[in-house]
Order: sequence, then C-alpha cells, then structure tokens
Amino acid sequence: MIPKRIQIFTSLITLLLTLFSCQKHNIDSSKKTNNQVEIQKLISRADQFHKKTDSSDSAFFYYNKAKANCNLKEDAKYYVYCMYYMAEIQQDHEDFAGSIKTASETLPLLSHLKNSDSVWNIYSVLGRNYYYTYDYPTAIYYYSKAFRLKTNRINKLEAKNNIAVIYLKQQKFDKALPIFLSISNEQIVQKSPESYSKILDYIGYCYYKLKDPRALSFFETSLKIKSKVNDSDGLGRTYYNLAEYYQNTKADLAMKYAKLSYKNFTLSKNSNDCLLVLKFIIENSSAIESQKNAIIYTELREKSFVDRQRAKNQFAKIKYDSKKEKEENLKLKAQKIKNELQLAKQENRNIISYMIIVLASCLIVFVYIFLTVRANRQKIEATYQSETRISKKLHDELANDIYHAMAFAENKNLSSEDNRNDILKKLDDIYSRSTNISKENTPLLSNQNYIASIKQMISGFNTPDVNLLINGLDTISWDNIDKIKKIAVYRSIQELLVNMKKHSEASLVGITFKEISNTITINYNDNGKGIDTQKMVLKNGLHNIENRIHAIKGEIKIQSEYGKGFKFLIKFPL
Repeated sequence: MIPKRIQIFTSLITLLLTLFSCQKHNIDSSKKTNNQVEIQKLISRADQFHKKTDSSDSAFFYYNKAKANCNLKEDAKYYVYCMYYMAEIQQDHEDFAGSIKTASETLPLLSHLKNSDSVWNIYSVLGRNYYYTYDYPTAIYYYSKAFRLKTNRINKLEAKNNIAVIYLKQQKFDKALPIFLSISNEQIVQKSPESYSKILDYIGYCYYKLKDPRALSFFETSLKIKSKVNDSDGLGRTYYNLAEYYQNTKADLAMKYAKLSYKNFTLSKNSNDCLLVLKFIIENSSAIESQKNAIIYTELREKSFVDRQRAKNQFAKIKYDSKKEKEENLKLKAQKIKNELQLAKQENRNIISYMIIVLASCLIVFVYIFLTVRANRQKIEATYQSETRISKKLHDELANDIYHAMAFAENKNLSSEDNRNDILKKLDDIYSRSTNISKENTPLLSNQNYIASIKQMISGFNTPDVNLLINGLDTISWDNIDKIKKIAVYRSIQELLVNMKKHSEASLVGITFKEISNTITINYNDNGKGIDTQKMVLKNGLHNIENRIHAIKGEIKIQSEYGKGFKFLIKFPL
C-alpha cells in the first residue's frame, strides 16, 4: 500500500506544481509582453522626435527612458537600438567622450544579436567618435570590424570609405587613392549624386597632394554635380579644396573660392568648417581684412563652444534624472519582492499543511519538496539582497557627487578654463567610479575578446594628462590561460590604474606583458610621486591585488621611492 500512496502523492504534487508553473509562466509572459509593448511605444516616440531637426533632446530623453525599461537578456535588440541613437545624438552635439561611453556599453551584447546591421551601427559610431578625437588606429579597428560583418553593400562601401578617409588624415594618400577609385566605380555610388561627388572630391584631393594634374578635373566634375543638386555643404567642401589647390599659384582665385566655401558652409550651418575656411581667409588676407575676419572667427568659435557645452550639460541632466528615477524604481521593486516573498511563504505553508493532512504516509517525498521550495526561496532572498546592495552603492558613492557636479555647472562660469578643468575632473572621477561599480558585476569576455576587453578597460584611463603605453599584450597565449587567472589579471591591472588615478599624479604609465618558460610576468611602471616602501602598508586596492595573485599561485613585488615613481611586478605560472 505504501508504494501506491507515494505514487499517488507524487502524481498530485506533479499536477499542483505544473498548475503553479503554468500560472507563473502566464504571469511572466504577460509582464514580458506588456514591457516590450511599452518599450516599443517609447522607441516609436523617440524616432519621431529624432526625425525633427531641433528635437534631439526629446529624442534622447525617450531613447534613454526606453533603454531603462529593457531587460538585457530579453530585450537586447531594443537596448542596443536605443544606445546607438543616444550615442549618435551625443556625437552630433560633439560630446564624443559621452558617445563613446554610451556605445561601448553595448559591446558585451553584440554577440547575442541576430541583426548584423545593429552591430554595424555600433562599430560605425565608435569609429566616427575615435576619428573625431584623432585616435585613428582605434577608429580603423572599429571600421574594419564593421567592414568584415555580413551586411549590405552600402554598409560595406561606407566602412571602406571611412578607412580611406582616415588614410587621408594620416597623409597616406597613396593608400587612400586606390580605395576611393574602386568605390567610384560602384554603380550604387554613381547613382547617388551626393555620394559620387564626395568620392570625386576625395580622389581629386589625393591627386592634388600627390602633385598629379588630374586633381583639377575631379574637383570641377564634383562641383558640377553638387551645383545641379544644390548641395550647399558639399559645395563648401569642393570650393575649399579649390582654394587650397590655387593657394600657391593664383592667390586671387584661391581667395574667391575660399569666400564661396564660407558662404556655402554658412548656408548649411556647418560651424566647424566655417571656422576652417575663416582661418584660411585670415592667413591669406591683408592686415585690415584679417582683423575683421578674426573677430568673426572668435565670435563663431565662442558660440560653437557654448552650444556644445549646453548640449553636453543637457544630456548629462537627462541621464542623471533617469538614474534617480531608476533608483526609486529599485526601492519599489525591493518592497514588492518583500511582499511577494511573504505571500509565497504563506502559500507554501498552506500547501505543505494540506499535503501532510491528506498524505501523512508520504513524509519522505514531502520533505524533499519542502527543501526544494526553501532553496528556491533563499535564491530569491539572495537576489533581493544583491540588488539592494548595488542600489545603495550607487546612491552612496555617485548620487551626491553627480548633484554637486550639476550645481557647480549651473553656478560657475564654464567659459573659464579653471572651472572647465574642475568640472571635467569631477566628471572623470564620477565616470571612473561608475565604470568600476558596473564592472564588479559584469562577466569578462574570454578567448579572442579578452584582449579587446582589457584594451578597452585600459583606454578608459587614457586622458590628456595621462599617457598609457601597453607592450606585449598580443604576444601572450591567452587562450591557454585559465579563466580565473585572466580575471585576476584584469582586476589587478584595473586596481593598479585606479590607484594611479587617485594617488600617483602620474603623467606616463607603462604596462609590459611577457611570457617566458610557462610563466607570465606583468611589469607596471609610472612616473608618479611614488611611495615609501619602508612605511607602506598594503590596503584596499593593493591588498586586493595581493590576494588575487596569491590565489592563482603567483607573486608580487613592489619597488618604489617617494618622488621616483612606482613599479609593480606580477608573476604567475600558466
């Protein structure tokens, strides 16, 4: 009889659990569907604002709001979509550092996307940001990744064109020219007057720099095409190229083209290129005319700076308000989880009581199920505690500093260099700490992505005041190294750079990787103020490094004198 009762009991339990599972699944599915509907509504509204000329701040607000509603596992495609357009808006307002940060947050998710166009968008916006900040090797790195994707022909050609444009900036005209010539033969390019004339401009400019007389015919052909379609911005570029072409041979003609260039750039509201042309006119004009144009140049430059700064502050405020709203939502979710836990406990007690009364003989099965339920409940409680800890850390460490930075920006004259440096220093510190908090809970990429991850982390500490040099990173056989060791290396270098940022006042940092006889050595050197090793006590960051390296059976060595820099050696076996 007992086995039969146990069988009946097991069947009842299975039926009850199935019913509860189905109910929970329906609730979760309903929540998921409703959330995605809300995300799509917000994105649709953001897209409408993005199409309008003067509504980028509203578009940024709704993209940011939609992003905040995304679940990274379930809504990765919506999250990447929003972050791309936010990064693009920041880039349009010349907030390149902010745009890089926004776009880079999507990199861990790109491998989960099925749509290669979305991945191409992220790589392209990163390439443009690094191009605008003169980091040409990194720009080529992301454009090359975009080019290698399986995407449409237009995207392929655009990535190829962008690489050639960087070669122009690097004065590598012999490398850029064949790329532009191959693009000009594409039918899809020839059918677009704006794209084709731009390529002709690039070809003409390469020939001009290579002292080839064919340059003039390409400039003239481009000029005819742009005149037909009334492309003001494109005309400004071609006229400027012609001004450069005639600068040393026909000064009057060069000045004529320069003034036409300025007129067209003004019509297209291209303030950056207006400044470029004004500089050319000032350098090639008489003293009186140069003085008059210098005043216009100064006023235009000041206006451009103020507009750019206002946009940066506005986007920073939108992000701050979003964070504040998210923190409040986390508190509400925490309270909701508490209530759900209490209800779940009560329901579980009732179910257990009914089962004991009806099927007391099946005590063993009941105990097994009870323990399983309790284990699940403990997992939920652990999740709640983790969310509460992260929320508290964000509030305690960042919220007040962000508020003070905003107050400083509102009350101080940011046209003053000292005030600008001060606010940039505050924002850099906030950014570094927020990145550290996020990376404490972000899994590291392994294998071929590990090198890119560690380079990206190190580049985050590369500022105008600190020059970072990395040697030998690509020579290490990272694929053969255990994941735990790679994480220890990543976190240790991160701790060293954070320590440098906070305390050392260094301007030059070198990190050298070597693999000798199945042993990895990492040498860290900086020219900061150093420390007195006789009085040094390992704590906080350095203590964390010591624990991590000892855990992988490695060793550390510190060499430093006060005022003579800081050296740190890490050594561990493969």
